[in-house]
Amino acid sequence: MSEVKKIATRESYGNALVEVGKENPNVVVLDADLAAATKTGTFKKAFPERHIDCGIAECNMTGIAAGMATTGKIPFISSFAMFAAGRNFEQIRNSIGYPHLNVKIGATHAGISVGEDGATHQCNEDIALMRTIPGMVVICPSDDVEAKAAVKAAVEYEGPVYLRFGRLAVPVINDKPDYKFEIGKGVTLKEGKDLTIVATGLPVAECLAAAEMLAKDGIDAEVINIHTIKPLDEDLIVASAKKTGKVVTVEEHSVIGGLGGAVAECLSEKAPTRMLRIGMNDVFGESGTAVALLHKYGLDAEGIYNKIKAFV
Repeated sequence: MSEVKKIATRESYGNALVEVGKENPNVVVLDADLAAATKTGTFKKAFPERHIDCGIAECNMTGIAAGMATTGKIPFISSFAMFAAGRNFEQIRNSIGYPHLNVKIGATHAGISVGEDGATHQCNEDIALMRTIPGMVVICPSDDVEAKAAVKAAVEYEGPVYLRFGRLAVPVINDKPDYKFEIGKGVTLKEGKDLTIVATGLPVAECLAAAEMLAKDGIDAEVINIHTIKPLDEDLIVASAKKTGKVVTVEEHSVIGGLGGAVAECLSEKAPTRMLRIGMNDVFGESGTAVALLHKYGLDAEGIYNKIKAFV
């Protein structure tokens, strides 16, 4: 059996920017002295005149992008999620969100899989922050195929979009002829009857592996990939919850305010269901290899399997 292809979604982001840059001359990219890490350097190499290095000044970068958006440009601003969403929250809220400008935020190095950079750089709060901004679309792709599709969809969408990418190479799971990306629409990757697993980003592939492990124990899990946390595909989640009666959310993010929070809000109002939220449980990360950290915090297939088994 051939080895599964793995690509970091930050790599996909850089490659997708070049593709959309070729198609749309209004696409411009701004970076905060991290072009090599965020992979926007790929765009800079292809279109040097449409790339601006703003230095280590994310808040200023946001203001520049807002101004460019008012002239018809489609700016992508990029930095680590900790800085793009955290340090930059007020500027995104007031300069992009409030006037509902057509700016895209490409946040890389999200979650604990940043690894050795440690807790200060492992942003597990960004989805929660961005969800609270009125009119902000929040997308967290699961693999290379989805990340590229998300960037293209963001260009076509008129308004602010937050795109969350990772540092760690992850399996390519969406390389299928019938794959279709649509903002606000989840994807059922596996049908099941005993419980529903709703996942986003890096853990999606791990959830598919965990579902295989559960199947050996006679537990038939449905797996849903929610690449768009806002707007949330409530119809898909409610229908699955009513079918299985149990819902587990999995995310490389705090269980407070992220995917788990969004799903809990939805189900509490529309279909009260027994739930388990798997993610970072109100703790900071720590320095270590990405793989070791995902295992320690129960976000790999084994950890997800064990937690779901105990829940069931």
